[in-house]
Amino acid sequence: MKILFFGDSITDAGRNRNPEDRAKQSALGYGYVRAIGDRLIGSAPDRYTILNMGIGGNRIVDLYARIKCHLWNQEPDLVSILIGINDIWHEITARNGVDLERYEKVYRMIIEDTKKRLPNTKFVLCEPFVVEGSCTCPTEEMPDRYVRFQEIYGYAAVVKKLAEEYGLYFLPLQKCFDSAVEKLGASYYAPDGVHPNVGGSALIATEWVKLFREQIEK
Repeated sequence: MKILFFGDSITDAGRNRNPEDRAKQSALGYGYVRAIGDRLIGSAPDRYTILNMGIGGNRIVDLYARIKCHLWNQEPDLVSILIGINDIWHEITARNGVDLERYEKVYRMIIEDTKKRLPNTKFVLCEPFVVEGSCTCPTEEMPDRYVRFQEIYGYAAVVKKLAEEYGLYFLPLQKCFDSAVEKLGASYYAPDGVHPNVGGSALIATEWVKLFREQIEK
C-alpha cells in the first residue's frame, strides 16, 4: 500500500526532498509522518510505501497548485491531508491568507479532481488545530492574536463537513491536543502553538495509526 501525506510544515517537518533519497528515513522528515512510518513499516516492512509530500508554508491553494506532480503522478492508495493553519497565519502576518469560503472551495476541488483522476484512492482528512504557544499568544502589537488563530475552528469544521459529505475518513485532532496540553502543557506538544515537537508528533501518529488500523486497513 502506498500512503502519501500532503500538507504544510507540520507534515514536511524538515524532510529530505531529494527524489533519489526517497527510500531514506530522512525523506519522511522528523515529525508525525516519520512516527507513522516507523510504526507501519516497522511491523510490515514489505507492505507499505510512505511518501511525505509536505512543504512548509503551504496553504490550501498551494496544495492544489502542485497536486498533479506531488499527488496524482504518485498514484497513492491512500492520501492523508493536513492543511489550514497557514491559511489563517499568512493573513495575520502578511494579508496573504485564504478565507474560509475559498478554503472550502479549493479543498473541495482537491477531493473531487483527485477522485476523478484516482477513483480508487482513499482519503484521510486531518483536522487542523492550534494551541496557545509562543507564536499564537497575544502580543502588545496584536492583543487578539490567539483569538484570530482560533479561526481555525471554522476551518476544522469545513474539513469535517467535507469528510462526511464525500464519505471520507476524518481524523479529529483539536480535542486530543487540548486534553494533552491541559495535562502536560503546550511545551511538551507544540511549544509555538502550531508546530508539534516529538510529543505532538507522537500524539498525531497515535491517533492516525489507530484510525488506520480500525477503519482503513481491515
